[in-house]
Amino acid sequence: MSVLQKLVLASGSPRRIELLQQAGIEPDRLFPADIDETPLKAEHPRSLAKRLSRGKAERAYEALKGDPDAAGAYILAADTVVAVGRRILPKAELIDEASNCLQLLSGRAHRVYSGVCLVTPSGKFRQKLVETRLRFKRLSREELESYLATGEWRGKAGGYAIQGLAGTFVVKLAGSYTNVVGLPLYETVSLLSGEGFKVHFGWLATPPAP
Repeated sequence: MSVLQKLVLASGSPRRIELLQQAGIEPDRLFPADIDETPLKAEHPRSLAKRLSRGKAERAYEALKGDPDAAGAYILAADTVVAVGRRILPKAELIDEASNCLQLLSGRAHRVYSGVCLVTPSGKFRQKLVETRLRFKRLSREELESYLATGEWRGKAGGYAIQGLAGTFVVKLAGSYTNVVGLPLYETVSLLSGEGFKVHFGWLATPPAP
């Protein structure tokens, strides 16, 4: 049985694409929605994650309004924020940024927030916010320098990718692991299913895992 439904992912993140594919969902189109991600003065990390995910969804929705190929599509947007207390860590692009993030996270607890925003074919906006708490081990100079040399940190919120080598730094994790990777799967699939997207039809064409 075929189901005519379309999903636009308002992101070009390979991690989010892979996570959706893990859930048996293949986006029909990628539409990276670039917006200013600068936090507002005294903005709480959870508020930032919600605002940015909503902003990306709105940007994609407005841009695709007159596009016949996007008619009737669901639009999914997300944003992930890493924070120590109320301090929001950057998406590290420079090695000094990554080094500062990792030194701050070393031996401490932090939180990862993801805002997920779905626009339905009828134009309704639905949002979820997911929080995961983590604690890193105390990093030695050798661990820090070796990790920085890999370049895995580049473009990652907080200067690390948990699905890579930095997974060895995590002493404790409470909450959604996929949230830390970049897209909380349980909440995202629940959001889609609750708005009528037939998630499980994609499973019929998914080969079994090795």
